[in-house]
Amino acid sequence: MATAANKSTAPAPHDVDLLIEEYGYDDHFHEHHEGDKYQSNFFTTYIFSQDHKMIARQFLITGMFWAVIGGLMSLVFRLQLGFPEESLAWLRPLLGKWITINAETGVGTLAPEFYYALVTMHGTIIVFFVLTAGLSGTFSNLLIPLMVGARDMASPFLNMLSYWFFFLAGVVMFFSLFLNTGPFAGGWTAYPPLSALPQASSGSAGGMTLWLISLTFFVVSVLLGGINYITTILNLRTKGMNMWRLPLPIWAFFVTAVLGLLSFPVLVSGFFLLIFDRTLGTSFFLNEIFIGGQALDYVGGSPILYQHLFWFLGHPEVYIIILPAMGIVSEVLSVHSRKPIFGYKAMVYSILAIGFLSFIVWAHHMFMSGVNPFISNFFVVFTLIIAVPSAVKVFNWITTIYGGNIRYTSAALFGVGFVSMFISGGLTGIFLGNSAIDIQMHDTYFVVAHFHIVMGVAAFFGMFAGVYHWFPKMFGRFMNETLGKIHFWGTLIGAYAIFWPMHYLGMAGVPRRYYRFDNFDTFSHFSAMNQFITIAAVLVFAVQVVFIVNFFRSIWFGRKMTTRNPYGANTLEWTTPVDVPHGNWPGKIPTVQRWAYDYAKAGEENISQIIPLAEGEHDQGH
Repeated sequence: MATAANKSTAPAPHDVDLLIEEYGYDDHFHEHHEGDKYQSNFFTTYIFSQDHKMIARQFLITGMFWAVIGGLMSLVFRLQLGFPEESLAWLRPLLGKWITINAETGVGTLAPEFYYALVTMHGTIIVFFVLTAGLSGTFSNLLIPLMVGARDMASPFLNMLSYWFFFLAGVVMFFSLFLNTGPFAGGWTAYPPLSALPQASSGSAGGMTLWLISLTFFVVSVLLGGINYITTILNLRTKGMNMWRLPLPIWAFFVTAVLGLLSFPVLVSGFFLLIFDRTLGTSFFLNEIFIGGQALDYVGGSPILYQHLFWFLGHPEVYIIILPAMGIVSEVLSVHSRKPIFGYKAMVYSILAIGFLSFIVWAHHMFMSGVNPFISNFFVVFTLIIAVPSAVKVFNWITTIYGGNIRYTSAALFGVGFVSMFISGGLTGIFLGNSAIDIQMHDTYFVVAHFHIVMGVAAFFGMFAGVYHWFPKMFGRFMNETLGKIHFWGTLIGAYAIFWPMHYLGMAGVPRRYYRFDNFDTFSHFSAMNQFITIAAVLVFAVQVVFIVNFFRSIWFGRKMTTRNPYGANTLEWTTPVDVPHGNWPGKIPTVQRWAYDYAKAGEENISQIIPLAEGEHDQGH
């Protein structure tokens, strides 16, 4: 390749169009799509689009809608926890009968059963609809074809269906919020018997049924998307793009899709068995149940079986959420540090190791369930081992930015913030991975603090880094950097203000999922800390409003992107025109000549993947 690349007629490195014409690969795409009516009207362009870039925007904006709803839910139950004596009557127009008004005092109180519904729906919405679909659905769709050099996904029609199944799942879940009996209130993990008995609580009736239907549609969406992502990466890479030349986001999306295909069907099997228990009188998860002093006819089942099925998905789900963020941050930090990613192959192997190990650690969520202590030791060992590839990635990120010529854009700041959150949240996971310590910490606010920082906030930081970085590729304009920095600092400081004090609450034994603490002498003296956390939560939500305003304003009024590669990046998406057409490249698809991270090399600040190797030059992608 190096010999063929050194023709005397080779175009100048900066002339992208000539380089693509000289070395590009013609797949006759436009000959086959001449006169195609694919984008002939509003509906096929913006609604039922089969263009991966439009589907990415649909996933992102739908995920943002759900993030607002999930965030508002958390504010309501934080107000209840922080200020349990204050009247919430002003929420009556929004929440209706779930705010009970005292006829004598006029004080409005949040109904206890609705508090649990808010906690349940907040967890479900953020984990599945925002961090799974909103993060992976957005960036896998946007970046896979662009970064591997494909015209579109392997099956654009299945890609469209993937979004609409997600949308349908959202509609069903949204309707459950308006049921007379309320949405499901048994926790986002849906443990039996609350999830298996319609009569167990008001939220266990129709709300649980719609919850199960919604998440089944959601899993169909994940599976359709995952098949497409894997097939596109394996089969539609452009000429010269071997697996060791793939940018790190693509490796992360690939392993994420594999995890989804292997783990989500197990969750659905648990859902179907729950439906059988709820409707057909089976006893998969139920045994010797009493309600109101009356024995029910369920015999022989085990709720622990459901926990195994759920957490077999549940722990890979952690990495289904965080791996795309890891890949995005790897790319963003390298581009904005103007340095090659440190230890590219170590990063790839650590992604693969995390994917493998995530399937053999699920029972560390179940140390309190009566699991045999010897079995617990197995899961403790592998839980601690999975910290090793994570530590490799952290070391490589820090080494990448160390000594770099860092451009402190909003994207780069959120990338650095992600590393901070991942370190601080990940370290507390080592405590919880030890079964002896977990017995003390389980079901306390220590667990809430750990998984919100490492899985929730860190994943959001990765998503924000990606949105700020690739916003010009999605919409042809830039987001406002001043508002972006306000968003970053407000979110970083506020997130630590919310979740760091929770570690101390947890170590003091304060249990999670309690409606209020002021009635307990043991916990009432933490009221000031709860108020502090609640105020911080309100401020952080306000800062997210700044992001939303910045996002939608920039779509129409942001600074226009005038050059196709404004960041001086090396990957293929920045070789497409400013106004990216359907098919991504108007003519030939570029041929890849080198790996994706040639920064600060041979006197050049960056060398695109499409620029041929010089004579004697070594390609680190081999």
